[in-house]
Amino acid sequence: MPISAMPPAAGAYLILLVFLCGACGGSFVNCAASRRVRGEKLARGRSHCMACGHTLGVRDLAPIVSWLCLRGKCRFCGEKISARYPLTELLLALAFTAAAVRFGLSQRTVEYCLLFALLLLLALIDLETMEIPNLPLAFGALLWAVCLPLEPDPLKSLTRGLLGGLLPGGLLLLFVLLMDKLMKRETMGGGDIKLFAMLGLYAGPAVDLVLVLASCLLGLVFGRVRARRGQPFPFGPTIAAAAVPALLWGPALVEWYMGLFV
Repeated sequence: MPISAMPPAAGAYLILLVFLCGACGGSFVNCAASRRVRGEKLARGRSHCMACGHTLGVRDLAPIVSWLCLRGKCRFCGEKISARYPLTELLLALAFTAAAVRFGLSQRTVEYCLLFALLLLLALIDLETMEIPNLPLAFGALLWAVCLPLEPDPLKSLTRGLLGGLLPGGLLLLFVLLMDKLMKRETMGGGDIKLFAMLGLYAGPAVDLVLVLASCLLGLVFGRVRARRGQPFPFGPTIAAAAVPALLWGPALVEWYMGLFV
């Protein structure tokens, strides 16, 4: 059901609820990525300050609000807390909200919210380690397969998804192998190619082009910022960031563009 078809109060309540779920999801993903990078178990131990190790309470863990109230500092040792935490919580909250506004109360909204949380996890890990782990990519493909029978035309969605996954992954692999040979260095990591292939399952062949172009444009900006700081450039975060608008509005953009020639 589209949100616009709901009573205004119900629609506003739903949007607020989805926003809060996204913020809480962003907090959890931040924790999961941080523990993955440090080699800690996700299910063991309570959240703690990275500087003093003090166990954090409810006052310290409210998404976005705690960071603002504490002015970006640990209330136990006064150490600064990175603005990455509230920023990523806000970004995932906005991504969840955009999915709800775009698809309303539907299976697609839940599917894309889970996918966006997974993309944030991959982006944060890649940002710290310059690697994209295989397990989250496998979960992304599994999520697509589980939701496939819920599609209006599962067979058509299966064909579109497989083509969308194979075309960008296969073509990019051939292109990267050629560029590696010509430039005699690694030009793109294997994790980036697998990430494009996983997203292609959701995007389909037509939207794949939108995703690749948007990723490259964001990559130019992000890469320039990282280069000025003397930092290496991971491509995963830009792919993840480009995937959100590409999946939400890419089909409508492609349909509009093709309509110009009819």
